[in-house]
Amino acid sequence: MHTIFVMIKCDLGQTYKAAALIADQVDEAAEVYSTSGGYDLLAKFHLDKAQDVGRFVTERIQTLPGIKDTYTITTFSAF
Repeated sequence: MHTIFVMIKCDLGQTYKAAALIADQVDEAAEVYSTSGGYDLLAKFHLDKAQDVGRFVTERIQTLPGIKDTYTITTFSAF
């Protein structure tokens, strides 16, 4: 299992709708938080080792309605 965090910018007024879509429709989503600052959401995803991170983000997350931009953080080890 591989964990990634994705910071998400949403279209104006769409943050809570986008968060609900991620939580309800993306099985790999572990946690979704609203945030302040340059991004509206922070989402944690658990991917299978063989799953392509780039394809997951660009095809499964960036294409959801209300999502404008993403910034992906990959992880190495949990402590």
